[in-house]
Amino acid sequence: MLVQVLVQLAVVVTLMTLAGIALFVGRYRLRETRVEWKDRVRAATPITVVLAVVLLGNSVARQIVPDLSWMIDWNPTWEIYDLEGQFILWLQSFETPVLTAYFSFIYIYGYVFLLVFPVVAYFALSNTRPLRELLTAYTLNYTLGLLLYIFVIAYGPRNLLPEVQALMYDTYPQYQHLTRQVNRNTNVFPSLHTSLAATVGILAYRTRDVYPWWNLVAGVLAISVAISTIYLGIHWAIDVLAGIVLAYVCVELSRVFVGRWSLSERVALQRWLPSIRRQ
Repeated sequence: MLVQVLVQLAVVVTLMTLAGIALFVGRYRLRETRVEWKDRVRAATPITVVLAVVLLGNSVARQIVPDLSWMIDWNPTWEIYDLEGQFILWLQSFETPVLTAYFSFIYIYGYVFLLVFPVVAYFALSNTRPLRELLTAYTLNYTLGLLLYIFVIAYGPRNLLPEVQALMYDTYPQYQHLTRQVNRNTNVFPSLHTSLAATVGILAYRTRDVYPWWNLVAGVLAISVAISTIYLGIHWAIDVLAGIVLAYVCVELSRVFVGRWSLSERVALQRWLPSIRRQ
């Protein structure tokens, strides 16, 4: 079943990405990409390697994070519930089959598309800075998110309140095979779904002059992802707010890191300096 879900996910996200390329990227950017792709790959390689290492480290660390968390033993789950009360139950009171289908699709397919497409869209730009900032922000999200998961034990609403419905899993149980590979019951603060989606939304807004329509679509998808995590009973509203804060921090740090410690820019500068000195 896992393989079937993964194949379905890959097919749907690929089709959505192709549609995004046709609607937002345009032919002239694709023509430029065919000429400049080597330089763009070279510029993005350092942070891509770092991101790959972080993702690999996360997959290994998830096996030991629960043990480390219980050693620290800080569990603010009830404090979170005391702060927001019955909000999630109020939100689920609006449940309909159409809303459940929409937010389930967004949580699985829309979320992955939201992360994948901007990599393609920013790679299609001659200016590689947006791409490098995006990949840096992804890296920071996963790194800081893992650290927070180590220090904070927090159970999601479905694990605490019997009244909360697991709407997606009750309606589409096959998705449990996928989410079990990346989720843990105690890792809900902050919501990484929200933080990564908000990261894309913030960067889409900052590049709205280049991709104005993508800015609108990314904004709708990012908001939908955040709402879906609460509506489906997976995260508390406080997890979502923490995810938005984490996204903002990661985006701001990515601007600093890419501007100050950009390996590709240093290499380019070293190439230019000799010619400048000769002049």
